[in-house]
Amino acid sequence: MTADVLAVIGVGGMGLAVVRRSGAGRKVLLADFNEALLEDAVDKALGEGYDVASQVVDVSSRDSTAALAATARELGTVTGVVHTAGLSPVQAPVEAIWRVDLYGVALVLEEFEKVIARGGAGVVISSMSAYMAGGRIPPDALADLAAKPADDLLGLPFVTGIDDPGYAYSVAKRANQARVQAESVRWGGRGARLNSISPGVISTPMGQQELAGGSGAQMRAMVEASGTGRLGTPGDIANAAAFLLSSDASFITGIDLLVDGGVVAALDAGRWGREAG
Repeated sequence: MTADVLAVIGVGGMGLAVVRRSGAGRKVLLADFNEALLEDAVDKALGEGYDVASQVVDVSSRDSTAALAATARELGTVTGVVHTAGLSPVQAPVEAIWRVDLYGVALVLEEFEKVIARGGAGVVISSMSAYMAGGRIPPDALADLAAKPADDLLGLPFVTGIDDPGYAYSVAKRANQARVQAESVRWGGRGARLNSISPGVISTPMGQQELAGGSGAQMRAMVEASGTGRLGTPGDIANAAAFLLSSDASFITGIDLLVDGGVVAALDAGRWGREAG
């Protein structure tokens, strides 16, 4: 019997949570650029009984990303792809953020569209920061970010004109949402669905780095003003991903699901602004 394959790209806190929530009974292909992190994730998943294969990947390389998609297809029927890999503003300079968070996502969507099975689904992890950057991106620039071929993205004038890591991150994440919407039509041609999730402040190693950084106090204030008043967990995101991957979401494609505990709602309602002022 052909294996049902779930590819999880990025094996940090969210990636491993996705494996635990959606990996049972499937062949799970784990991929990451960090070999030590990947090896540790594989050991944990195998120790918990999951059927796991792994491959090092550089999502900023088309050859590496295409090789990962080819491996997924060789393992069986690719019914699920979850892309969690990314760099935050405290982890990397602007150029790396563009290559991983913008170009890398576009490459994954282009290459996995070639192997996703009918009835399959993909999920891309964006960020609530996309909702804060949206109004600052000119409509024509956002259209280019959504629809231009992946190999053209890094040369776009709007992209090359940004030198602030925080803004680059927000733009890349908004671009992810827009590209998922556009690419969902092509994935639909294969009988597959594609959506994104925008997490809020999640207690992962990356999230903790951000909380310890220069914007940490502001992030904590936003969380305190939110409807839930708490940090998110990797499991919160894995639960949302499980829904979007499942047949329960068979009529949902091309959308972004905001899973932020109500931070953006509080900002839009002016709650955080009043308390902070």
